[in-house]
Amino acid sequence: MDKIILQCNNLRKTYKKKNHLHVACDDINLYIKQGECLGVVGESGSGKSTLANIIMKLEKADSGTVILNDKDITNVKRNELKEVYKEIQMVFQDAIGSFNPRLTIEESIKEYVCNLCSTTEEEKKHKVDNLLQMVGLPKEYKDRYPHELSGGQCQRAAIARALSAHPKILVCDEATSALDVSVQAQVVELLKEMQEKMNISYLFITHDLALVSSFCDRVAVMKNGKVVEVGEAKEVINNPQHEYTKLLIQSAYL
Repeated sequence: MDKIILQCNNLRKTYKKKNHLHVACDDINLYIKQGECLGVVGESGSGKSTLANIIMKLEKADSGTVILNDKDITNVKRNELKEVYKEIQMVFQDAIGSFNPRLTIEESIKEYVCNLCSTTEEEKKHKVDNLLQMVGLPKEYKDRYPHELSGGQCQRAAIARALSAHPKILVCDEATSALDVSVQAQVVELLKEMQEKMNISYLFITHDLALVSSFCDRVAVMKNGKVVEVGEAKEVINNPQHEYTKLLIQSAYL
């Protein structure tokens, strides 16, 4: 049996909006196995990004636990985050915005490597070249600034930066939604290739059900902070059980 690399147990997160209590995550229970891609779908406001932020320690859950590679990271202290981020990384929707505009691509990746791993300057330069080659970018692109790259090229660079720590899992929060269809397909193929080469796992947040069907092994459907359905991706898409899932699929394929 494949090892469970990430597990969320009874996660709950609420926000106070004026006099109203908004439940963003309501008793979330999910797991991802090593080398598996779990898709998370749902309308805007369903709690998908909040879930990702809790897992990435960008937000704190009100209750529940997050287990990463057999370690409870729910209440890790700030000085322990470095070790967490060696195992889990995030790829954001806004690739260009996720880079420091004043740094070249090489400088951004080297800074990341420096923060997470101890290595020499020569090793860092060599690593940058290898990472860019791995994601299909010519090594001369390392001297460019983020705004000098296209959306697809910048997302490849963002994936290279995330992979620099050799994580066991990547959290992709709408990482392909801002790209046109052809570029999106190229980035997804890159993610598939990395999955095969590195046995990496993905938490893949998206609103694209066709992409879920072709890329994800399993899918969790979220509505109003709750997971209303979870199962094998093709089974859920082709034979949805929950009424909300049926509505999502109908609206996607109209």
